[in-house]
Amino acid sequence: MSLFTDVEPDYPPRRRGGGWFGWSLLGFAITAIVVVALLPSPYVIEKPGPVFDTLGTVAIEGEDVPLIDIPMEETFPTTGSLNLLTVSIVGNRDNPLRWFETATAWLDPSKAVVPIDQVYPQGVTVEQSSEASRIQMEVSQQESIAAALDRLGYDFTSTLTIAGLTEGSASDGIVEEGDVIQSLNGESYLYVSQMREAIAANGVDKPMTLVVDRDGVEQTLEVTPTLSPENGTAERQPVLGVLISNAYDFPFDVTIQLENVGGPSAGQMFALGIIDKLTEGDLNGGEDVAGTGTITGEGDIGPIGGIRQKMYGALDAGATYFLAPEANCDEVTGHIPDGLTVFAVEDLDDSMTALAGIASGEIDDIATCPAG
Repeated sequence: MSLFTDVEPDYPPRRRGGGWFGWSLLGFAITAIVVVALLPSPYVIEKPGPVFDTLGTVAIEGEDVPLIDIPMEETFPTTGSLNLLTVSIVGNRDNPLRWFETATAWLDPSKAVVPIDQVYPQGVTVEQSSEASRIQMEVSQQESIAAALDRLGYDFTSTLTIAGLTEGSASDGIVEEGDVIQSLNGESYLYVSQMREAIAANGVDKPMTLVVDRDGVEQTLEVTPTLSPENGTAERQPVLGVLISNAYDFPFDVTIQLENVGGPSAGQMFALGIIDKLTEGDLNGGEDVAGTGTITGEGDIGPIGGIRQKMYGALDAGATYFLAPEANCDEVTGHIPDGLTVFAVEDLDDSMTALAGIASGEIDDIATCPAG
């Protein structure tokens, strides 16, 4: 029996053009992916932004100047750092992100992809958002100065003024924009937060007596608080439906110089920087400390956005300790970068306690946000 034969094997007929079709399909798929990747996405990216040392200097018009300047009061040398953190926003309605940029950001733990409406609400221009952020920064600076000087025992006064009213609110038609508040239920207040507490304690079942100065004439008004509008999350509180601005009169000038940074989240670190400069010794024991959080004149520290990005920014800047608002701990836990210890603070006293522990090396009993 031969192992070879002259008979041709019976192969199935070839399909002509099949390879070309496959390559065409692949090319179409690649083209589609590229096109989609270049389309605008409805998201923006939050990433770690510049870091600034409140004890150091910043460049203003090409010249290095103290970030916190207190020219008329004795200040003391400092070491280490008390860094404030920022978040950079990539993309806006005028310059939207492409999908390929969005996709790569999802893979980076130091970045967050958020809906553009969350950062730039519908009907609000980029310029309007920037202006609102600038005003928040100005208010934050004033509140931080008040918190620091109050903590150090300095006396100062403030003027509370009606800056706006909510249409249809309890105060609409009674209170006027520009009214200077003299007293509420017979009490004078230094801080807006104190007034909020008084209104909450009064409730919505009885009127409050509001004495104001209106164009140089004292007016006694009666306003009954109503519950704040529902927003789906926060508990409704008694409110008068007014926006109150606070102008402080401090015993000496404190100038905070920081360009192109907005929002209220640097308040805690501004206050700590001021305190450190006005007291002997180093609050931080010469260590590199970073932190974030809004602050009121009374020293209460509130939550902020972009906490995860700020932790990465702190670590990149060399900080090993981070002061975070206690209210942000849920976002912190499980996302703390290796090498960073995050302390949970609710007010300026907590911040000072944390810094004292850092300076002494005794941090075991200081409240932290769990690592997860």
